[in-house]
Amino acid sequence: MEFRLKYAPEPVNASLFAADIVRAAAEIDGVELDGTPGSLDRVDAVLERLRAEGVTTESVAATLFGFGCYTGEVLVRHGGGAWRAVTEEERAVFGWPLVVALPGGGVCNPIGKAFKRLENGPEDSLGYFYQVFTGAEPGSTASA
Repeated sequence: MEFRLKYAPEPVNASLFAADIVRAAAEIDGVELDGTPGSLDRVDAVLERLRAEGVTTESVAATLFGFGCYTGEVLVRHGGGAWRAVTEEERAVFGWPLVVALPGGGVCNPIGKAFKRLENGPEDSLGYFYQVFTGAEPGSTASA
């Protein structure tokens, strides 16, 4: 799938993609995204609405990329993660140029997860994704 991005898909720009999607969610859907883990439930709700409307990943790919970066920023700010570029070998596995490296040595793919959330529905919840990778309690908005 090819689509245009406003910035180069590099770790240094992940926060810019996230900030853009925060503005868009507020302007288009009236949804406030405050950067907390609890806000991922609001992202899930937006993506579920799109899914119910029959929107395809291809038609909103740049938006999904933004929501993936937003999810990653929550992991960075509250879960101790850090954005990093993927290696060539990892690109084949993850499918995206950016991942979040976690303090325990793990790596997660929030961009890919945002695409899966639209494709598969609630079973690919972004809130749950955060909980799994940080060990946070369900519904927790505290820093992990």
